[in-house]
Amino acid sequence: MSTPDPSTPDLSHVAPREKAEILAQALPYIRQFHGKTIVIKYGGNAMTDPALQQDFAEDVVLLKLVGLNPVVVHGGGPQIDEALTRVGKKGQFIQGMRVTDEETMEVVEWVLAGQVQQDIVGLINAAGGKAVGLTGRDGGMIRARKLKMVDRDDPEKLHDMGQVGEIEAIDPSVVKALQDDQFIPVISPIGFGKDNESYNINADLVAGKLAEVLRAEKLVLLTNIRGVLDKEGNLLTDLTAKRIDELFADGTISGGMLPKIASALDAAKSGVNAVHIIDGRVPHAMLLEILSDQAYGTMIRSH
Repeated sequence: MSTPDPSTPDLSHVAPREKAEILAQALPYIRQFHGKTIVIKYGGNAMTDPALQQDFAEDVVLLKLVGLNPVVVHGGGPQIDEALTRVGKKGQFIQGMRVTDEETMEVVEWVLAGQVQQDIVGLINAAGGKAVGLTGRDGGMIRARKLKMVDRDDPEKLHDMGQVGEIEAIDPSVVKALQDDQFIPVISPIGFGKDNESYNINADLVAGKLAEVLRAEKLVLLTNIRGVLDKEGNLLTDLTAKRIDELFADGTISGGMLPKIASALDAAKSGVNAVHIIDGRVPHAMLLEILSDQAYGTMIRSH
């Protein structure tokens, strides 16, 4: 008899019939999504809590093993802030975006492409997967240009954000090659410009755009909130792109949720079948959302 892996959750309290029902419920979803690409934006608590990190890595490996093709794009705001503090710099933000001068860009690169990316790669590999870390430079993946940030109150005024970029083009060939070889790509949201300069790009935007060019079945955004809430604070589990436009217009969606939902909406309108905004604070929320009929966040359908 094989010895159980100590890291495996103990399911001895679950009746065999219930275990079978859990597996049977996942089967139609596994069949439906087999061979399809799922782009996952990894951030928030799921990224900083050690138990949730472990859950995330196991979920990604399981998705790969049952025949889906996960691609991970990660953020790293808190880790960047911590590193900047260590070198005596204070982060400066305009309209929620980090101003990135040359020195800050160096810190961003070594935190995202070094520490954070390699932590995620290590976690996935330890959970039995084969992860490979990439930045937008690898394979010429993410071409970017300097972001021109328009002032929220005065459209005539532009803010200089330093080396913050917007995406010019994505060439996904390196990601596809890795997927075909059974690897799980882990991507840091750093692009390069025409003069080989580096750009810091919002990870939600990179995940959304990558989902579009890979023609992903799903885009999953792990966040620190339950999903999209109505004005009474109830979770909206199933929305169409049209309904999201209405929620923007009447102010239901505002503040920090705007950029996240905007990139989700763009992806849904550009051919990604479903975008899931998931509460990353719930253990295994991603797996449950994709492979069961339980809702652990908000799903935005393309139509």
